[in-house]
Amino acid sequence: MNLTNIHPKVTPIYQTSVFKFASLAELEEYYTAPGRGGRYGYSRSEHPNTEELVAAVAQLEGVAGGALAGVATGAGLSGLLAAVLATCQAGDHVLCPAELYGGSVVLLSNELSRLGIETSYVPLADLYDLARHARPNTKLVLAETLSNPLLTVLDGPRLAAACRAQGVLLLIDNTFASPAISQPFSWGADLVWHSATKYLGGHSDVTAGLVLARDPAVAQRLRQVGGSLGLTLAPLESWLTLRGTKTLRLRMRQHSENALAVAQFLAQQPAVGQVFYPGLPTDPGHALAAAQLRGGQFGGMLSFRLADDTAAAADAFIQKSQLFPLAPSLAGVDSSCSYPLATSHRHIPDERRRALGITPGLIRLSVGIEEASDLLADLAQALG
Repeated sequence: MNLTNIHPKVTPIYQTSVFKFASLAELEEYYTAPGRGGRYGYSRSEHPNTEELVAAVAQLEGVAGGALAGVATGAGLSGLLAAVLATCQAGDHVLCPAELYGGSVVLLSNELSRLGIETSYVPLADLYDLARHARPNTKLVLAETLSNPLLTVLDGPRLAAACRAQGVLLLIDNTFASPAISQPFSWGADLVWHSATKYLGGHSDVTAGLVLARDPAVAQRLRQVGGSLGLTLAPLESWLTLRGTKTLRLRMRQHSENALAVAQFLAQQPAVGQVFYPGLPTDPGHALAAAQLRGGQFGGMLSFRLADDTAAAADAFIQKSQLFPLAPSLAGVDSSCSYPLATSHRHIPDERRRALGITPGLIRLSVGIEEASDLLADLAQALG
């Protein structure tokens, strides 16, 4: 088969586990030349689809390096695993806000602790005083642009400055915001991580993660860890995620517009006790979010606490809603809801959950790009 004159507009899916070499010289170039000489060997380490995805997200995030800027992985949490193992070793310490996503807490505290990497947590408001909380062995600070599930807004430039002063790397989980409305490298992050399952993919049909680094040496370590541990994202999933990135900015505008309409509606309902959405002027993080996020957009995620703060009331809402099905993920084009107490924070101790505000009546909404009037009508009947 002669493929010389075939030039597809869209990169094909390279559904192969291995690539051929014509000579020992080509093989040697693969192992020794910068960027592997533009060659591919084994898809566990790299392949055209994952490199095209990494290059695209690096461009969206505004970091140099293209395809070599980081690694795409098989799930969001495997991206976090790659980031920590690329920057830390046994005896090192990671510092995080107490408000951190529950899945990240479980990976850090239950799994990476067994490898000798210690993690501690302080309230986000206290984390900016890094000189007080960092230890001599602190290597990494992990924080979210917008926290999951209560949408607490990070003062990114302030935390980045504190990390620089202490000589500590800053890893930002940019999943909730996406590079369409937030670019953490622009205000000083050292690494940026995504659950690409969410807004980057955007259609609830792929599971993926992605982590990028400003420093080429750290980026190379990310790729090494990805290849050594078999974390590298497969060709089909890479292709699907890349396709999602092409409509990211369009989708995020509609997600944000709809989420603001939903938040404003919920804030007026007697059945709702509290709404968590930085797009609301009454939200404590509104001014900070307005200053940091791009284009007057605040994203498509919000949470609310029912006035009847009970599991029974939450279950009644979940069963009555037709357009917000219960699904333990987020950021698809179609709306959904989640119940943090039983999903993301299921394995967090009760006392800590209560302190964080993860109560029985808390519901998280992922607001899709449907007609806003349809979403509001569904919420009205579900709350009635």
